[in-house]
Amino acid sequence: MASKQFMRLSTNYFWYFGLLGLIVPFLAVFLDARGFTSLEIGEILAVITATKIVAPSLWAQLADKSGQQLTIVKVGALLSLCCFSLIIWTFSYWPLMFSLAMFSLFITSILPQIEVMTLNSIRKSAKIYARIRLWGSIGFVIVAMLSGELIERYSAEAFSYIGIVILAGLFISTLFNKQPRIAKKTSVDNVSIKAKVFNRNFLLFFFAGLMLQMSFGPYYVFFALYLKNLAYSGFLIGIFIAIGVVAEIGVFVFAAIFFKSFSLKTLISMSILLTAFRWFIVGHFANSDMALAFSQLIHALSFGLYHSASISFIQQHFNANQQSRGQAIYIGGVYGVGGAIGAYVAGLLWQEGIGAVITFDFAAMTALIGGVLALFLRNKPIKRKVSLA
Repeated sequence: MASKQFMRLSTNYFWYFGLLGLIVPFLAVFLDARGFTSLEIGEILAVITATKIVAPSLWAQLADKSGQQLTIVKVGALLSLCCFSLIIWTFSYWPLMFSLAMFSLFITSILPQIEVMTLNSIRKSAKIYARIRLWGSIGFVIVAMLSGELIERYSAEAFSYIGIVILAGLFISTLFNKQPRIAKKTSVDNVSIKAKVFNRNFLLFFFAGLMLQMSFGPYYVFFALYLKNLAYSGFLIGIFIAIGVVAEIGVFVFAAIFFKSFSLKTLISMSILLTAFRWFIVGHFANSDMALAFSQLIHALSFGLYHSASISFIQQHFNANQQSRGQAIYIGGVYGVGGAIGAYVAGLLWQEGIGAVITFDFAAMTALIGGVLALFLRNKPIKRKVSLA
């Protein structure tokens, strides 16, 4: 693919996942500093995560019918910036929840369309996709490390301003994108998406992923607070988070080797099962630097390898004009429902940190169930595309 298009898409991923590098570890720290309880934090995270249940499908329907993924990405980035900016002036529970929920509503329009645009631009080459997606991981690492230091140095309110800068960068980067051409649809594309969704193999994949995302609830909501309570500095918290994403980068770099050597079933099931082991380590041995660092290395499989394998699964399972809806169902159901339930249950169990071990044991058991479900997936040969690099 052309180097300019590669740079444009890579920049989109850099800013988008850079934003996650701020929100995933430090939103709870920001809310805690504003005086919210662990239950309230869990509720807020659950509500904003729940917007992923419906919103991606609505955006995807519009994208599939109009074919204008880029326009949706631009509008979503601009409105996300406007809504996120409101948190500077909203301090009470309901106004802040509303601001964050609206922000989440619009930010969910971006990633599925970027994924579709990227896959159409690179003609579904797993090798080039991994190289582009790599820049998302780099953005996450840089922002997580800088944010931890800035928040500790200046106060948790720095969270708001860092987010505004990142969202502005994301919006500006979308202005340089070009809408990729999509091949004309063939008659096979007219098969009802319901048949694809209610296929046994997809349902196993869906519920395995849902359990995995439920298990991430305690990590996404309370991990940074957990380490803070264990007397780790803001910079060290950023370092530990970065370790996971650096390991994830390694997976993206060498993704082709994994895809040549193992089936999707093996990649998905092993990623989820090892995630269960990861949460057990976090819950019981986080006071050990080495154990915590080791658990973060498993993030390469928990997120990086699982994400790449799941994208390949969806790409194979759905037809060309079903891709946006397939992505939306996956993100809305797995990340939306799973993430919301996981965040809410984590808020119930956490009890201001007293229930930390129980909360991560819940995460480990949930991931274990997901991994067992994934073991029943049917093995399918991985379709290899000719690289355009």
